[in-house]
Amino acid sequence: MMNKPWAESCDQNREPILEVIRPLFSESGSILEIGSGTGQHAVFFAQQLPHMQWHASDQSDYHAGISMWVEEAALPNVHGPFQLDVMQEDWPQIDIDAVFSANSAHIMDEKMVEAMFAGVGEILPHAGVFALYGPFNYDGSYTSESNARFDEWLKSRDPHSGIKSFEWLNSLARAAGMKLQDDVAMPANNRILVWVKDAE
Repeated sequence: MMNKPWAESCDQNREPILEVIRPLFSESGSILEIGSGTGQHAVFFAQQLPHMQWHASDQSDYHAGISMWVEEAALPNVHGPFQLDVMQEDWPQIDIDAVFSANSAHIMDEKMVEAMFAGVGEILPHAGVFALYGPFNYDGSYTSESNARFDEWLKSRDPHSGIKSFEWLNSLARAAGMKLQDDVAMPANNRILVWVKDAE
């Protein structure tokens, strides 16, 4: 029997992320999480934000682990895992008003990131929020030595992955009908980028 998956980074970053998303999603009733990974974030945020319905999703390889977290927590407001590979044509048919994703863009290749932004733009309603957590580059530069080392490690595993440029991500968001609302500095040289659909 497999052990419940656990990532140290999820426990380290969950409180700082919660501080940002609690007010951000205060008006949101239903969230899609892209790339739920271990399932830790889904359960923690659903516990802390009981007014919201949290929908965990990922590629099928991760479903068994996510299910272990979801089933053990037995929360009424966490759902899934739903099958979602950002490259798939049909995304889960869920009525949502916000999207959250953590530590996903840098493990994707460029085509996958493009597909993610296009897909989010399609499923978000007017004034819907997309919050993306992770490390990003600005003006063609790393924001820290540790991010440069992390990027080198990512590319050694998969040459098509790596830390993405904020400017490029923002252009994808604009093309998908979203406007940047905030760029929040987080611990360990990470950020949360926040876009809003059809924002004036």
